[in-house]
Amino acid sequence: MRLSLQTNIVWGKRVHQTDKTGKDPAPFQDVTLLHGMSLLRDPLLNRGTGFTEAERERFGLRGLLPPCVLTMREQAERVLINLRNLPGDLEKYVALNALHDRNEALFFRVVCDNIDEIQPIIYTPTVGLACQKYGLIFQRPRGMFISANERGRIAEVLRNWPYQAKLIVVTDGERILGLGDLGANGMGIPVGKLSLYSACAGVHPEQCLPIVLDVGTNNEELLGDPFYLGLRQKRLTGAAYDEFVDEFMTAARATFPGVLIQFEDFANHSAFRLLHKYRDEAPVFNDDIQGTAAVALAGLFSALRVSGGKLRDQRLLFLGAGEAATGIADLVVSAMMAEGVSEQEALQRNWLVDSRGLVVRGREGLSGHKLRYAHDHAAISDFATAIRTLKPTAIIGVAAVGGAFTPEVLRTMAELNKRPIVFALSNPTSKSECSAEDAYRYTEGRALFACGSPYDPVKLNGKTFVPRQGNNSYIFPGVGLGAIASKSRLVTDEMFMSAAHALADCVNPDDLDQGSLYPALPRIREVSAKIATAVANVAYQNDLAAGPPPNDLSGFVEAQMYNPHY
Repeated sequence: MRLSLQTNIVWGKRVHQTDKTGKDPAPFQDVTLLHGMSLLRDPLLNRGTGFTEAERERFGLRGLLPPCVLTMREQAERVLINLRNLPGDLEKYVALNALHDRNEALFFRVVCDNIDEIQPIIYTPTVGLACQKYGLIFQRPRGMFISANERGRIAEVLRNWPYQAKLIVVTDGERILGLGDLGANGMGIPVGKLSLYSACAGVHPEQCLPIVLDVGTNNEELLGDPFYLGLRQKRLTGAAYDEFVDEFMTAARATFPGVLIQFEDFANHSAFRLLHKYRDEAPVFNDDIQGTAAVALAGLFSALRVSGGKLRDQRLLFLGAGEAATGIADLVVSAMMAEGVSEQEALQRNWLVDSRGLVVRGREGLSGHKLRYAHDHAAISDFATAIRTLKPTAIIGVAAVGGAFTPEVLRTMAELNKRPIVFALSNPTSKSECSAEDAYRYTEGRALFACGSPYDPVKLNGKTFVPRQGNNSYIFPGVGLGAIASKSRLVTDEMFMSAAHALADCVNPDDLDQGSLYPALPRIREVSAKIATAVANVAYQNDLAAGPPPNDLSGFVEAQMYNPHY
């Protein structure tokens, strides 16, 4: 039986059990709550030294805990003291992961109350290193590893998950951040994403299921690593791969009816194809394509509040031509069209540069997602020349080529534009196109800058600039919450457009005055609630939601947000 803990998070309530269809019957009359050591080993229910005297008596915990009872705040203070004494971010990641595995409420309290400090540890940039070292730091399984060996019985495997999932983040590990094929080591990504869903948007951790589709790896270093925990074989490809993914999608939707599925860190050749295959039949989205697009578009809206221009008049040059670049460009084109220009005019204002240079019409070997942005122009082999030739108002780096925004590139942008827009969105930090300090220094402090990895404030010419990440964590948690709250049958591009506008609306004049194109991260739950409300509103307006809209949509959304406490 799959247990649903949603009703017994508050102590003393009966446990519900769900049948295999996911429906909740009436609670059983004689269900025993977890007791003693079993309770202490359940991270969803364990409170550690936070159990009160009465709870220790009731649940057989006498003698199993030190006699002192600590409040959640006291426990969190102890966690932070220990965390800050650790020598490096990887050690901090391991310590937080261990806390997550033993006491989820305390883990999320620490994250929620210290999001600026903790997010870079549990997600980018530290999660990249954690994935590379995954075989060495592995302690306890979290989520599900569905390997190619399970073909033909994936539904049976999914039924081993003990909770009724409403949200799945799934990866096949082929393109982890800017690090490439990490195979089963990519589990750190869906775990990290779902931690942010709970911390930033209040999606209950019980509803979250991280999954790795382990179809092998082509990473020779991993295949020869004695500590690699995944399948030691080359990746499935072609029809075998497609059949495996299709079996997973069918099984997931049958096992967890209505589940929202987020595709994460699939390689370009799979990401676009899978999104287009399933997006019109199930609530799915690809955060690398659509989430990245929405957060970048929001940053552009904020930048234009400073420069005073219109989006339809901008010329964008992307360093990168993969799923992030074309995803952003597609949403920008839609936003430009909403401002009154034709699709062709909007397309002509978005240009791509890949490893072979400027993407132009007639070049051999162009893949489907690049063709839309292959314009009539002479070939240009390098990015700096493309800038001097096309004279963009904005450059957006999403190619994971560290240092690609050279001093020459930045100076040229400053020569061409009074307020150049410079988005260095690749992560982890080693893959960033430029640092915040370089972006401001080489543009004389005139850059409207956003980054993919965190940077400290920069002091230049008597002014302090506070760069903020154009991080997808501003977008995907709210989108997911809105889709779950409305029980939307699909996740549409209109929802991401609404999410971008909602995020930009959260940026206040004080943010813009200090160079911040995004709101302060400690406001993330407020921001996510606004985005979720906007997304749910789209679902109701387009008859995608289950049932009629509530009278107070924002209140309805906020009431569903998980708040970690005892």
